[in-house]
Amino acid sequence: MQLRLLVFVTFLFCAGAIHAQEQKVQLYDPAADAATDLDAAIAGASASGKHVLVQVGGNWCPWCIKLDRLMNSNPAIDSLLKTDYVLLRVNYSKENMNPDVLARLGNPERFGFPVLVVLDGTGQRLHTQDSGLLEKNEAHDPEAVYRFLYLWRPGALHSAGK
Repeated sequence: MQLRLLVFVTFLFCAGAIHAQEQKVQLYDPAADAATDLDAAIAGASASGKHVLVQVGGNWCPWCIKLDRLMNSNPAIDSLLKTDYVLLRVNYSKENMNPDVLARLGNPERFGFPVLVVLDGTGQRLHTQDSGLLEKNEAHDPEAVYRFLYLWRPGALHSAGK
């Protein structure tokens, strides 16, 4: 009986620790000046020949956390991001919905969260991606995410007309 109680208490402790780790994820900063950050990302992309990938979401959003984990843990996606994009996370939460920046991005929140917006080095919006279309079962599909990023990278757009 004591062994069962010990196993049960251990299970509860581990489940609580995992839940606490999930809650501590802070990908988005509600206090950030998103307009200044966006201008800096555009300038960085312009200087380096990259595009800006704006990921709009919030720390409250489990799908935002899942997508970020995939992009960081998948070597092919991570490499493509580092090579071709300047990544900017823009917060959307009750603390700060960033309405001016979202208006500047074409109001992508209508697609749900996370939503991805691709800008060129001048800040022109090239594409808004509903991330739900990149899902397969209960996760984001690595192949679909990679394909999306690959097809919207600067080199793909520049070679499309040739």
